Parts: sequence; C-alpha cells; structure tokens
Amino acid sequence: MDGRLSIEVYEFKTFAPHFAEPMKTLLTSILLLLFGSCANTQSEKTKTMENHPRHTNRLIDETSPYLLQHAHNAVDWYPWGEAAFAKARKEDKLVLISIGYAACHWCHVMEHESFEDEEVARIMNEWFVCIKVDREERPDVDHTYMAAVQLMTGSGGWPLNCFALPDGRPVYGGTYFPKAKWVSVLEQLHHAYRNDRQRVLRSAEELTEGIRKQNLIQVSSAESDLSAHSLARAVDNWKPNFDTVSGGNRGVPKFPMPENYRFLLKYFYFTGDDDIKKHIERTLDRMAAGGIYDALGGGFARYATDGAWQVPHFEKMLYDNAQLVSLYSGAYRLFNKPLYKQRVYQTLAFMERELASVDGTFYASIDADSEGEEGAFYVWTRAETEETLKDDAPLFTAFYGMTEQGNWEQGKNILHRFQTVEQLAKDFQLSEEEVRQSLEISRNKMFAQRARRERPLTDTKVLTAWNALAISAFTDAYRAFGEKAFLEKALRAANHFKSRCVGSDGMVWRMLRKNGNIPGFLDDYSLLAMAFIDLYQASFDEEWLKLSLRITQYGLQHFYDESSGMFFYANLEEGVSVSRKFELSDNVIPSSNSVMARVMLALGIYFGREDYTGKVRKMLNNVLTQIESQLSFSSGWGSLFCDFVFAVPEVVFTGTEAESLRTTFDKNFVYALVAGSKTASDLPLLSGRVVPGQSLIYVCRNRVCKLPVKSVGEALRQIAGEQ
Repeated sequence: MDGRLSIEVYEFKTFAPHFAEPMKTLLTSILLLLFGSCANTQSEKTKTMENHPRHTNRLIDETSPYLLQHAHNAVDWYPWGEAAFAKARKEDKLVLISIGYAACHWCHVMEHESFEDEEVARIMNEWFVCIKVDREERPDVDHTYMAAVQLMTGSGGWPLNCFALPDGRPVYGGTYFPKAKWVSVLEQLHHAYRNDRQRVLRSAEELTEGIRKQNLIQVSSAESDLSAHSLARAVDNWKPNFDTVSGGNRGVPKFPMPENYRFLLKYFYFTGDDDIKKHIERTLDRMAAGGIYDALGGGFARYATDGAWQVPHFEKMLYDNAQLVSLYSGAYRLFNKPLYKQRVYQTLAFMERELASVDGTFYASIDADSEGEEGAFYVWTRAETEETLKDDAPLFTAFYGMTEQGNWEQGKNILHRFQTVEQLAKDFQLSEEEVRQSLEISRNKMFAQRARRERPLTDTKVLTAWNALAISAFTDAYRAFGEKAFLEKALRAANHFKSRCVGSDGMVWRMLRKNGNIPGFLDDYSLLAMAFIDLYQASFDEEWLKLSLRITQYGLQHFYDESSGMFFYANLEEGVSVSRKFELSDNVIPSSNSVMARVMLALGIYFGREDYTGKVRKMLNNVLTQIESQLSFSSGWGSLFCDFVFAVPEVVFTGTEAESLRTTFDKNFVYALVAGSKTASDLPLLSGRVVPGQSLIYVCRNRVCKLPVKSVGEALRQIAGEQ
C-alpha cells in the first residue's frame, strides 16, 4: 500500500512475519547515526512549472508508461543500469533509486510536488545521481530496496525512495515525502556523505548485512508434520484475525488477497469447517457488493481504504482481477451463488474491454487518477445521477445508497450495493424482475455517460507473470461455466507467450521492449508454467504440459539453490548484486516459490518425476513454521499442504469421449488433478489406460488407480468413498 514517512520517524512496526525483532535496535540506530544531529535548514521553495515540457531526460527512450511520465521532469533521471552507477562512482555521489508504478496515486503526488519543481530538481541533480524504476518491470530492484526501507522504518510502499552508495548498497530510504521534508532529506544526506563518510559507510554495511540475514532460509531437517492436525492448528491460529462483520482480515486497509480464499475454499471442501464457509461467503459477498467493485464497468479496485470494502483506492490491476475471476469461479462451483457468476462474467468483460491488447494479451493496470483527482472517473453526485436517469433515478440511487451529501468527498458518491432487489421491489411496489430490468437499463445509461469523462491512463505494459494469471482466469471460468469463448481467449493469449516469450530451451522473457527485452523472474516462470498446466487440464493438449515442463527445467537450472532447496527470485546470473532474494510469502500475488512448488508437484505426477516430489517436500518443510504462525501470508503454501494432507486424487479420462466426460465432471466441484487423451499417450499417468473403443474414467491417488468406470457419477462415488 502507499505509505508516508518523514525522516524524523524511527518507530519500528512489524511489516512481515519474517522480520526479526533483534534488527529493530540495530537498524533504527542507523538512522540516528546518520541524521540524529542534522538540523532542517532548507526552507521550502516553490516555482511554477510551465504546462509545456521544458525538460527531456533519458527516460524518453524507455517504453514503460510510468517512466515516460517522468521523461519531462526537471530531474535528470537515468533508467536502471550501469550508466547511472558509473556516473556516481566517477563523481563520487550517492544514488537515489526512486521506484513506483503507473497506477500509483502518491507517486503522482510526489512527482508534481518535487520532481517537477525546478529548485528541488536542481538540488537532486547537483548532489545525487537519480534513477527511476518501474517496479513492475524490475521487481528484483524493488524487492531489494523495499527490504531496506522496511528494515529501516518498519513499513513500506510506493513511491519508494532509497538512497544508496555508488556500489548500490542502501543507506537510507522512505516512501512518500512532502516537498519540504524531501528537501531536508536531500540536504541531510548530502551533508552526511560529504562530512562524515565513515559513518555512512558503516551504516551501509550494517543495513546490507541486515538484508542478507533477512533473506536467510532456515533449512529444516526435522521430520515434516504434514498432518491434518498440524494444518488445522495453522487455520485456528488465523481465525481470530477474521473480520466477522465485513469479511477479510481485521483492520484497514483491506486487500482482496485472492490466494487466501482459494486456500480456504480448498480447506473447507476437505474439512467441512462451517466457520471457514461463513468467512468465505461473507468476504466474497461483501467485496462483490462494496465500492471496491466497479458497479458500472465491472472489475475490482486494488484495495479498500476502509474496513467495509466501500472506499476503494481506485486503481485497477490485472493481477487482482485475474485472480478474483479464478476465486469467484471456484466459489460459484462450490456455493452456486448467481452473484458470483455475475461478477466473473462482468470482470472478464472489463478485462476484455479495457485491458486487452490487439494481440490478445493484457495490459498491466488502469490509473486511480483522472482530471487531476483520485477516483474522478468513478464517482457521482446525486444531481449528476438524476440528470442522467430522470424518472429512473430514485430506484437506482436507493439501490446504490446515493445521497445529496455523498458517501465520499465533495458530495460525491461511490456506488455500492446498499439495498437488496427484494427490498426495493417491496418499497417501490414492483416485481423483482422489474427492479432488475430497471437497474440494468440505468447502469447502461450511467456507463454511457461515464464514457464521456476523461479516462484514467492505462499502463500498457504486457507482463508475462500477470498475463499468466489472466490465462488461468479465463481457463478457470471456462471450466466453471462451460463458455467456449473463455477457453478461446485463454488459448489466444497463451499462444502469444508460447511463440514470443518462451525460448526453445524454456527461457522466459518478462516483457518484450524495443530498447531491450527483460529476462523473466521466478514469478514469470512459475505462473506461466502453472497457466500451461491449467490449459492442459482444460484442453488435454499435451503440448501445454510439455512446455510447462521445459520452463520448469530451465527454472531449476538457473534459479534453484541446492543448499536451501528453494528458488531465487532472479536468475543466478542476473539480478541486483546487493542481495539475491527468495520470495516466500504469499501476498496479493502468491509467492513465486509456492507456485513453483505446486507446479513441480503436478509435473511430478504427470511425468513420474519422483525427484520433483522430493524437492517439493523439502520446500514445504522449510516453511512449516511460517505456515503455522502466519497462514494469511502463506496461503499458497497452505494449498500445497492440503495436497499432501488430503491426497488430492488424479482423475484420468480416456477414449473418444474424454473431453465431454471431463466437461460433465467439471460441473461438480472436485479438487483433482485431471488428465486425459482420446488416443494412446506416453504420459506416465496415461500410459496403458487408453482402451480402443471405450471411454473410461480412472480415479487414482499417487498414480495407483481403482478399476475404471464409464460414468462421471461412478467416478464421483469412488472419490467420495475415499474422503
């Protein structure tokens, strides 16, 4: 989330479960060491910038919309690369690494306040070498310097501003700084580097060591307690943090965290825990009805700033919407709620309308701001609504809780479902169908009126990892609802990445650019490999499975750390030199390690690779303590835990009716790894199971199968009999 930090603030707050308390004293002292005696001597200066660009810096040659937004700043920005560090070494200057992304509201605020200001930029250019980084292009850079800022301040966010030595080691950092505070920070750092160099160097050494220690993997050699009791204990530790009124976790802001609820769906399916069922439905119902959901255009905002999902931070991210489609598709299959189906269809329509590129891939995000204001595109006054809808306004405003005073700022309203159709039908003496029709007509009118407004900017980056989530989303929706168009969308995007972003050796590009392609990081490998497995299960085209295996084998060769049994986030030959990071915590996107572990477990079954299964057990064993104490940040690992504890079945469909049998099977909610073929296959899971002239279903566990059956009903009874 966006954060605000001043240089005088030294309070340490826990940001993530793996931050060690002993680091508090050490790293807080770094700030006191550097800045404790420095006074704020610079008064704030203002200078109005002209509307037309007066400056052009090196970012003009970049392709990232975020970097291009800064191409006409007064700051002499460099893109991330050796040129900036070479200049810093030559001129003996500290480096400012400023990181953000196109949809970040406070990034825009700081740009307007400081980076467009002539006098502030003069100070930055004279005393520092300044680098701008798009965190979505270079998450490895963001990970490193975010870790530094979190260790120094106890929190993090964007814009992320971290100062470093010419060799890249971090010295000091924070998030958003108001202009006057920013100038003070610049002066204090410059003063310290010029006049007390040894203290600056010592603090850099201590901070770098702190990052290194934070990234150590506690390799466990103890026998794994992969039991239902151990998993239940982890869930019970999480339950007190459930918000029993609005869903989600207690506190604000509220992030959707789709992986949390995908795990809880799986856990409820196997255990029948009624508390979990209530929490899932409460959360999904409230999100679907809240202001975090765009009632007119579909799709979810990145998070809610309040505790009831009503006030969104209006940016829309591809990764959120893709994962929420998968979540609501699964929840529909389990709970059969029409609202969930509606949200899936509307969100996919939003993705196709506003994020899809001409080649079938998907753009990264849509900004929160337009017309210089956050949320301006999405909010309404009561008067605007009445002018648009005329006689239909009373019903619409009642349904969405709109008032003259507004439920947000400046008398404006964020649309959220305030009433039920049933209650409105009584209040307005209409049938429920008449209410639904009226609301649909009004939504269309409001949507058309909104389209006349200035649109927020779209970040047109095409990121492999996030598109992989979109491929899985369309595939999951296809399997939930049987819409062939969804599978076609998934295949179109997947074929793009297959042909353009995956090498013959399995090497993956994160994104393609005119000024140099960016090699993939572990999330690009793991999520794309998982998306191809999902596609195989939906199509039984073994080429997707083989491509997933090729990508995984490349990942093992270039990312795997034998000593810990985990995967580095960046390729062993690349990445930031300060610290090579392991990404272990499942957050708004599941961790690349937990996804890779699940990929390897599936491929181990499909291809009979016991070595893969052994590696997965080691990975899971390394995070068991984390799972038990912080399951809300380990839910991807929790899903993997379920696979071991509950022995998820493999279900094999063979013969000419293999696909239609799987389609019928998908109408039921069953956790299973599926495989199938119409003709003989050399996949170990399918070998010898295709009988000419017959269509059969095999229910297996650990590749040991029961006698084949001919109907889905018989297969479901076999599965139910084992659980």
